[in-house]
Parts: sequence; C-alpha cells; structure tokens
Amino acid sequence: MLSQRRKIGNWPARAVKVLVVPGLLATALLATALLAMALAGAARPAGADGVRDAQQWVLDDLRAPQAWATSQGRGITVAVLDSGVDPLVSDLAGSVTTGPDYTRAGTAPSDPHWGEHGTWMASLIAGHGHDGGGSGILGVAPQSRILSIRVITDRDDPGYERYQDEQPDEIQNALAGAIRYAVRHGAAVISMSIGYGEPSTAVRSALQYADTRGTVVVASSGNSGDGWFARTHSYAPYSFPADYPGVLAVGAADQDGSAAAFSSDNLSVQVAAPGVNVPAQGRDGQYWEVSGTSPACALVAGAVALIKARFPELSPALVSEAIVSTTSDRPPGNYDERVGFGVVNAAAALSEAKMISRNFPAGGLSARSDAGGQLIAKPVEQFGGGPARVAPAPVRPRGPLPLVGFGLLGLTSLLLVVTSLMRIMVVRRSRRRGYAFAARACTPASLPADSPLSAPPPAPPPGPVSPLNPAPPSGPAPPSGAVPPSGAVPPSGSFPPPGPVPSSGSAPSSGAVPPSGSAPPAGAVPPSGSAPSSGAVPPSGSAPSSGAVPPSGFFPPAGAVPPPGFFPPAGPVPPPGSASPAGPAPPSGIAPAVGPAPPSCPRPAAPRAQPGGPAQPSSRYGVPPSSLTEPG
Repeated sequence: MLSQRRKIGNWPARAVKVLVVPGLLATALLATALLAMALAGAARPAGADGVRDAQQWVLDDLRAPQAWATSQGRGITVAVLDSGVDPLVSDLAGSVTTGPDYTRAGTAPSDPHWGEHGTWMASLIAGHGHDGGGSGILGVAPQSRILSIRVITDRDDPGYERYQDEQPDEIQNALAGAIRYAVRHGAAVISMSIGYGEPSTAVRSALQYADTRGTVVVASSGNSGDGWFARTHSYAPYSFPADYPGVLAVGAADQDGSAAAFSSDNLSVQVAAPGVNVPAQGRDGQYWEVSGTSPACALVAGAVALIKARFPELSPALVSEAIVSTTSDRPPGNYDERVGFGVVNAAAALSEAKMISRNFPAGGLSARSDAGGQLIAKPVEQFGGGPARVAPAPVRPRGPLPLVGFGLLGLTSLLLVVTSLMRIMVVRRSRRRGYAFAARACTPASLPADSPLSAPPPAPPPGPVSPLNPAPPSGPAPPSGAVPPSGAVPPSGSFPPPGPVPSSGSAPSSGAVPPSGSAPPAGAVPPSGSAPSSGAVPPSGSAPSSGAVPPSGFFPPAGAVPPPGFFPPAGPVPPPGSASPAGPAPPSGIAPAVGPAPPSCPRPAAPRAQPGGPAQPSSRYGVPPSSLTEPG
C-alpha cells in the first residue's frame, strides 16, 4: 500500500531511453551517455550516483550490505502480486517474467500508467542497478528474479473504474488464483503490497496451499494509522491478506527506526522496515521517493529471498522465526502494534537461519516439490528424540474385544427394557379386558343366591327431610276399617291404614272390584286383571300387575338400587281365605320398607351432590328422578 510518492530530481534511466530510440540516433545517444558518465565519474566516487546515495540509509537500516556477503538471492523467484511490473526499466532489465493479468481492466502493458506501483515494488526487491550496477536502485536481493502477476490497477490506469466495478468476490477469487499460479510457477516468496478490508475463504485456502509447498508470503499491514478509525478506536482496521495466519505482516518505519504515523497499528503487525521516502524506480524510468507500508513489504520480501536462497529447506514458519527473532530497533517491551518486534535485520536473520537449519539434517529433506523445485523441510527427528523416545503408555491399549463386549451388553440391556415395557402393556390390556368382561357378566341373574353381592346394603340412618320433597303433614289416622269415599285419592307420600282382617277361611267375593280410587286392605290380593288406581301404593310384599307404573312420589327403600325395569318379586301370597297380618304404621314421613333388595353387582359411585341441595337420585335405571321421593 502506497501512502505518497514524489519524484527525485531528474534522473532518467539512460538505458531505457536508448531502447525506445531506433536506428543511428540510438547509437549517437548511447555514445553521448557514455561520455557523460565518464565525465561524471571524475566528480563523484566510482560506482555511486545520486540515487544510490539517497537509497543508502535504507540498505543500512536493513543491514543488507553485510547480508550480501552470505546471500544475494540467486536462484530465488519472488512473485510480485501488484499492478504489474515493467520489464524494460533499467534496474530490472532481464530479471522480470510477466505472468497473467487477473484484473479484467483491459489496459495494455504499453500504457504509460500500467504497472506504476508494481514496478516500484519490484525494484526494491530485485533491482540490480545499471551501468554495471554502480548506478540506480539496488534491491535487497539483487540476484533474485521477479514474477509479475497483475491483480490490481493504479488510480491513473484507464481501466481503474472498470476494475472498481467488479464484485468483491471476483476480486478476491482473482487474488486466490494469482497466489496459486505463483506457487505452481516456482515462486519461493510472494510479495503483496495490497490490502482488502474483508477476508476471503478462497484467498485463505490459496495461502494454505502456498504454505504447505514452502512458499513464504509477505504482505503490507496498511496505511490507516492516522485515519478516522484509528483516532476513534485504540487500533487501526485490520487489512487482508496481512491478517491471515501464516502471512508475515509488515509495518513502516522512518529513518530513525520509529513507527511511521500512517502505519496501521494492530496486532497483525509482526515486523517493520523503512517506509518513509524510500527511493524506487518507476515505470517511466524515473526515480521516485515512495512512502507507505508497500515499500516496507517489498524490502522484507527481499530479505526473505536472501534466506530462502541460502537455506531453501526452511519452512515458511521457520523463515518467519528467523526474521522476527533477530530484529533491531526493538520497541519498549519488545513489541509494538506499529512496528511489531522491530525493524528487520537481514544479516542477523541469515545467521539465525543458519542456526535453525542445523536441526534439519540432509537426510530429513523431502523430495523437490512442485513449487519451482524448492525443498520443503520435513525433519526425520524431533526435539527430545522423536517417537522412539516416547515412553510406553501406562495402561495397555484396549483391543476390539472389550468394545464388542460392551456393545453386546448395551444391546442386551436395551432388549430387556423393551421386553419389560411390552409385558407391562400386555398386563394392563388384559386387566382392562377382564374388567369389561366382568361388567358384562355381572347381572342379577348370574349371581348365586348366597353371594355377598346379593345381600342388600345396610340402610343409611334416617336423615333430615329434604326441602325438595317434604314429608306429608302428620294427622290423625282414619278409624280402623274406614274406606275412603269413591274417587278419593290419598295424598302423595301417604299410605292407607291397615284394613280389617277377614275371618279365617273367608275371601272377597269373586269378581268384586273395589270402588275407583280405593285401595284394597293390607294383605288382600286384588282380583285377577285388576290394577290399583292412580296414586294408590301397592301393599308391602305385593307386586303390581304387568305394565303398571309406580305412582308419583314413590321412592324405593334406602340402599336398594334395582336395575332398569326390574321390580322386586312379590311376597308370598296367602291361601284363599287367609290374610297377612297388618304391621304397624310407619313413622310420619318415612316410606315403608318393601321386600329384600335384588342381587346386584358392585354398587356404582354415589351421585355427586348438586349445588343448591342434596344429591338427586340417578335415572340410570329407567326411573325418572322427578318421580322419586327422597327418604326422610
């Protein structure tokens, strides 16, 4: 990411100018240039020019000159995923391979605004100067090569608006494709001076692909350290791909090693590098001073290339360990959210990488991977002696037999539970069927005479008279032998007094019919075919004729519950001429007792009390409740 840029004087890359001028004119200009260089050599030390002087502090901060004695990046390819790299600039001539364009912007490489940012970054990584290397930009790994893959556009690019109109998923997928392309084409290091505000599953998967193949990924942390978000929060927003796991995130520092004000401060930052007014060569062949975490990222990628060239067997994690553990200008507390663990020290990192590589003997290296033939470290020994030194387990591992046994035990338990539940259901169903059968079979005719169910229940003690059916008023009994007049009906609930007892052997005359409304004397049997008059109550022990309906106000004896349509059997009939003895008259308001209760099944539950009065008799036996009189 680039914060700002400005041109450094007027130092053209003379080799580039010659390449674009044809014919004899090119030859003449080349001769003029060589003469000017000879004259300039007398004015300044040999092998130096103004650009190199301006760049020297950057190289010194990174300890690059000391590191070049060990490695200069020979044989290493660094993929620059940026806006494109111009392969014709003087300080990169012969060191650039152009890859695909993933932007879909449609801008031609010949456009003067194509690849501005990417060319600056590439010169900081692999710039080798010109005129024999004594002039121009020297990258941190001057003998490395650049693989240019275009994934973004510059703001001056004609296709910038078209690129901005692309969907975020398309842009992220294009970046993921560029990462995979770089790994497949031999990149040992990937430099991404770019940033996105949201993560992507596709990009993270591609980064994992790169890590497993030994490719180290370096990214800039962002230039939001002095933005609105950072001022209103305690940190700057995170940038991707710098915040992905396994990526070496880089912040920017100034010439004094302090954090640049614009450098994003968050926990993704691991190290820092010069990022303020860093000289670089642009696409136009001119030299520019660029500021931001973008040039810092490119410089660190060059330091990684030095390590990979000397120790290709180191994994990305071990290379990052060598970089992070040997930084200079460490902040107080050894860590800062702007510069991470400090400024990269390339020479010290190479020495640390040498120490780390001793833990990986030659026999532990894997075969060459498809990542450009780079070796990936796979040690055969581990710290502590490896698996051979691991003590045996204190408990002997269980074989498959205990597992099978426990499985069978669990299955058996499950079957027992299911069987028990089924038996419980069968027993309950059998009981319900038995109750239903007993209810159908429990009839008066089916019970023996001596069954306890045939005995009538004890009569309840006399209770208060119900206000719904008050007892008839007590009055003087009519004289013995009196017969009510014809048509007279006794009041409801009253009984006639016992009549005279006929003499022994006497009987009423055959065919005599008592007058209407009169009742026969007690014990007398009415003639055949006659029925008691309306309202007359049959005497105790007698049965009404077939089809007779009990009079209104009649109530069966207490405790007797006859079945529907059932009447108690008639008492013994005296022989002709005899009469049954008359009993005493019942107390006032108490109904006389009739014959014994018929055999019955277990008594039903007592009727529920109704609000506002005592319980009413049930009508389940065919007797209307309104025709029953509650006993007193």
